[in-house]
Amino acid sequence: MTPGKSFFTSDEIRPLAQRSDAWGLWLILHCWGTIALALALFAYVPNPLTFIIAVIVIGSRQLGLAILMHEAAHAAMFKTRALNEFVGEWLCGRPILADLFEYRSYHLKHHRYTQTENDPDLKLSAPFPTTKASMRRKLIRDITGQTGFRQRSQQIMFAFKMAGEVEGEISSQDLAQAFAGPVIGRALMANMVIFAVMWGFGAWWWWFAFWVLPLLTWFQLVLRVRNIAEHGVVEKTDDPLRNVRTTKAGPLMRLILAPYFVNYHLEHHLLMHVPCHRLPKLHALMLERGHGAQMQIGQSYWQVMRLAASKGALPTSA
Repeated sequence: MTPGKSFFTSDEIRPLAQRSDAWGLWLILHCWGTIALALALFAYVPNPLTFIIAVIVIGSRQLGLAILMHEAAHAAMFKTRALNEFVGEWLCGRPILADLFEYRSYHLKHHRYTQTENDPDLKLSAPFPTTKASMRRKLIRDITGQTGFRQRSQQIMFAFKMAGEVEGEISSQDLAQAFAGPVIGRALMANMVIFAVMWGFGAWWWWFAFWVLPLLTWFQLVLRVRNIAEHGVVEKTDDPLRNVRTTKAGPLMRLILAPYFVNYHLEHHLLMHVPCHRLPKLHALMLERGHGAQMQIGQSYWQVMRLAASKGALPTSA
């Protein structure tokens, strides 16, 4: 599960893989601080525009929490496993109804079997490329909350052992794939705290408007785009430079779509224990060594989404 060893020696990998408690603390503070700033903007200038900005920014930071939980699942955010697991569970995963431990189990299978028949994420990338009409329907379902409502309903029913009453069969792995945990008790505790804090600093309805709404809409949209960018329309091969994609992202995309270096996905697959803030350096090293021509690198998220929707028009209801 460490294909980067074909490109770097152990002595070169060791400094790249060093954890930093200071960096881990900064990433958590930055994520929650950005959420607080978005709320403060609306509180200071309450109008439809600042409401929409807050929903978009908070939804992207909810993805940021998922990414930082992923970082903790790899024990890459802090130096100790205990701190990774505490922060990853309570400050990252539980607030967005995700389960660090279930996610880790599923996610390591993805690293081991990337783009093969045993890859649990293969069904996320297999439908692409698709048609523009199909892509449009998917994105509309995401941004209108249909995808989020369906997934959260499945999550609640699974938690109460009613998965058989949900349309289609789901498993704990399916839930982990969508950053949704199979049990919700601790997630409810974390969200009670968020509800109380938002009510204390704002109003009772803030949790519904600025936490539930982003989680059901913008979070789902950017989660889909991220999934497509990482493994959609890449080669089904064991070549680690061709079965995963890194996508270039400017400041705006990093704010609303690709926080915390998540766009450097190819580099993450090469050395999955390298902390996210060192992935740009790993990317630069790969380019310096002449691997750029072989690497799957998207020039922008717009380019990758156009590629993913490039299939000729077909009569489909996907």
